[in-house]
Amino acid sequence: MHAAQWLLDHEVAVRLGCFISIFTLMAVWEGIAPCRERRYSRLYRWANNVGLVVLNSVMLRVLFPLAAVGIAHQMAQKGWGLFNLVELPYWLEVLIAVMLLDLLIYGQHVVFHHVPLLWRLHQVHHADPDYDVTTGARFHPIEIILSMLIKMLAIILLGPAAVAVLIFEVLLNGSAMFNHSNVQLPPCLDRWVRRIFVTPDMHRVHHSQLRSETDSNYGFALSVWDRIFSTYTTEPTLGQLGVKIGLPSLDDPKEICRLDGLLILPFKQKRD
Repeated sequence: MHAAQWLLDHEVAVRLGCFISIFTLMAVWEGIAPCRERRYSRLYRWANNVGLVVLNSVMLRVLFPLAAVGIAHQMAQKGWGLFNLVELPYWLEVLIAVMLLDLLIYGQHVVFHHVPLLWRLHQVHHADPDYDVTTGARFHPIEIILSMLIKMLAIILLGPAAVAVLIFEVLLNGSAMFNHSNVQLPPCLDRWVRRIFVTPDMHRVHHSQLRSETDSNYGFALSVWDRIFSTYTTEPTLGQLGVKIGLPSLDDPKEICRLDGLLILPFKQKRD
């Protein structure tokens, strides 16, 4: 409990420290040993992808000052939510809550692929012509708002411990940067890691231009959901080096790389 309280007392430092550490590690790794050749320069894409991340971060802070962890605190004080009505060992509550929240993100991801209106927003993420650490945080602002609302509703219903929400947020952000990075684990290690966590090779399949591959491997952190719900694809048809990344109908740098193009993209394009 003391460790949990320390995490909550230093929430901003913990989240920022984890983000900077993982981002730096993956950026250096993919710079030294990239898995795939880049179509566009890092400077060009990163300026726009990171710009979108900054815009989304500021927007969330303005619209949702309490954020997810703050909502969890309020639910605990009011005694609302499932976990506040049942008695469980603290460690078990945290474990179950993190897994349920990860399942929520998996389900949300599936829905955003199959509901046309939501796909128009989500395609901003898939339109990235390259696949690297910045792709993991490249989402349209409206999708970010909807995702936060869904997450907050789940927290109100579940009433998870605030530290579980913090762990989940760090896990989600860290795994998104890891599994979107332009790196490749040794095959033997990849096979073992992806039994529990999503790896770059596993998630790269999801960014294939082939519809059947795009609509698979939805998991961000835990790989188990894709196996349970039969949405798991082991490898892309063309292999990790041959798979075409992005969306086949989008190839104009102004639409798929520039910040202004990304912001208006959902209002211009339909799914192939």
